[in-house]
Amino acid sequence: MEKGTLIGGLLVVVLLGICVVSSVEAAGGNFQQGGPGRAPQPTYGLNFYRKSCPAAENIITSAAIKKWNTDKTITAGLLRMFFHDCFVTGCDASLLILSTPGNQAEIEAGPNLTIHGQDLINTIKTQLEAACPGVVSCADIIALAIREVVLLAGGPFINFPTGRRDGVVSQASAVNLPGPSITVSQAIAAFQSIGLNVNDLVTLLGAHTVGVAHCVFFSDRLYNFQGTGRPDPTIAPSLLKSLKAQCPQSATGALGNPVALDQGTPFRVDTSYFQQLGLNHGILQLDQELTHDRRTSGLVRSFTPSQGRRTGFSGGQWGPSFARSMVKLGNVGVLTGNKGQIRHTCGAINQCQIGRKSAGHRQSSANL
Repeated sequence: MEKGTLIGGLLVVVLLGICVVSSVEAAGGNFQQGGPGRAPQPTYGLNFYRKSCPAAENIITSAAIKKWNTDKTITAGLLRMFFHDCFVTGCDASLLILSTPGNQAEIEAGPNLTIHGQDLINTIKTQLEAACPGVVSCADIIALAIREVVLLAGGPFINFPTGRRDGVVSQASAVNLPGPSITVSQAIAAFQSIGLNVNDLVTLLGAHTVGVAHCVFFSDRLYNFQGTGRPDPTIAPSLLKSLKAQCPQSATGALGNPVALDQGTPFRVDTSYFQQLGLNHGILQLDQELTHDRRTSGLVRSFTPSQGRRTGFSGGQWGPSFARSMVKLGNVGVLTGNKGQIRHTCGAINQCQIGRKSAGHRQSSANL
C-alpha cells in the first residue's frame, strides 16, 4: 500500500519502506509540471509564492519591519549573511546549517563567527512553516528579508526573483571569502569567479554604508602598514587619530572594538560610504584602494554625491546599480527543480527516516 504526502510542493511516495521521489522532482530542470492542459510553471522568478503561499511575502515583511524597528544593525547583518552565503556554494542558505558531530559547517568558519541575523530568519521560517509547510525556502527568506530591511534603511527596492531551494552541503573547509586586506586585483578576480564584474564589485562594496569592522581587521593600517612600522599614508589624519583612540595598540582581545565602516551615516543605506572614501575615510584597506585604482576610481566618483547634494541615492547612479547587482548576486548558484530541498528548519538538513535509498538520505550524505 502506498501513501503520499506533499513536501515542499513535491510528492514523496512511501512505498515498501523506501522513500521515492516523484517524477515531478526527478524530471529536474527549471520548470515544474502544471495540471492537465496547463503550461509548465517556472520554478524561479518574480512572485514565485503567489499561489503556493500567498501570505509568504507579507509574513516576511511584517517580521522584518518588527526586527528593524528594534535593531537597526539587522540591515548590515543580513547583507553580510547574504554575501557570505552566496560566495561559497551559491545562494542556498547553506550558511545557516548548524554543525553536527560528523561535520563542521560553514557557520563555524572564521569569517562567519560574527554573522548575525539568524534569529530573524528562524522566526520567519517558523511562521511560514505554520502557514505553508514545506513551501518557502530559507534561501528565499534571506533574500526577501534583505529586500525589506534595505528599503527600511533608506535604500532602493531590490526586486529579487524567488523560487530558490536550500542547499544540503555545508562545510567550513569550503569557505574561502575575499578578505578586507586583499588588493583590488584580487577582489576583481574573486567577484569574476562567481560571475560578477568590476561594476558589481564597487557597487556591492557600497553595502559598507552600513555595518562595522572590528579593529583586528584594519589595525595594521594604523600602526604597521605593510611592515613599514608606520600608518597607511592614505588615511586622513583626523580619521587616523580617531581610529587609534578606538583601537589602541595595547588593546587585548581577539577582535577589538567594532568601528562603523561608514563614518557619516552608519545606519543608512545611502552614498555616504563613497563620499567618505573621497575624504580618505575608508576604514578597510580594500575600500580605500578603490579610489586609487584606475579600474575602480571612476565608479567611486560616479557614485559619490556632488557637493551640496544629500547622500541618499535618489537621482544618483548607485541605488539602481545596487539593486541590479544584488539581484545578480542573488542569482549565483541558485538551486531549482530537483536540486536541494526546502528545509523544514533552516539550521538542519531534512532527513528521510524510511529506507537508505531515500531522497533525503542521498541529499544529506554529502554533508555527513
